[in-house]
Amino acid sequence: MAKKVLVVDDEKLIVKGIRFSLEQDGYEVTCAYDGEEALEYAKETEYDIILLDLMLPKLTGMEVCEQIRGFSNVPIIMLTAKGEDMDKILGLEYGADDYITKPFNILEVKARIKAILRRASRRDENPNQPKAVEINGLRMDCESRRVFVNGKEINLTAKEFDVLELLVFNPNKVYSRENLLNIVWGYEYPGDVRTVDVHIRRLREKIEENPSEPRFVHTKWGVGYYFQG
Repeated sequence: MAKKVLVVDDEKLIVKGIRFSLEQDGYEVTCAYDGEEALEYAKETEYDIILLDLMLPKLTGMEVCEQIRGFSNVPIIMLTAKGEDMDKILGLEYGADDYITKPFNILEVKARIKAILRRASRRDENPNQPKAVEINGLRMDCESRRVFVNGKEINLTAKEFDVLELLVFNPNKVYSRENLLNIVWGYEYPGDVRTVDVHIRRLREKIEENPSEPRFVHTKWGVGYYFQG
């Protein structure tokens, strides 16, 4: 079955170019040109991935991303014309999984999409990994991709779940930020290791009783992160 992609941008030429290129690769592409339209499509259809522009009419990309996160963990790649690091990090703060700065090369866009989808499909194809695991009140259900802490469901983004899943199933193994980028994001991501820090911080805010004194996701200073139950 063709993977479904929602492309959201108010610049019609950009949308047309992305749509043409993705359809050539066999994707099923839906286009939206403002935030409200994007939100409606996201509610009506289950997409495999969403490309979401930051600056949109009616609702901004941030607002759309935040509202989608209320009902879906679909991977979201933010498209932004602004190169400032703060905008990139803010995109991740609102639950986006990745970002691409305009002007971009369509080959880069397709590489990012393939990396995210490949990670998801690898997980589906790994029959040896346990379907669920529970450690000291933290329960991960890998089939439904749901996480519970002391019986309460925690809403994680796709990338937050992927990071936690990797750490949980490799306890006490320390992963550098570069390793996490290459394994979880699936490609070389030079110069943006802070992406990992943002995801780890968000993860701790959601699953730890006291994020500044984590019980599950620990830091090995100068090296990286590891899980210990």
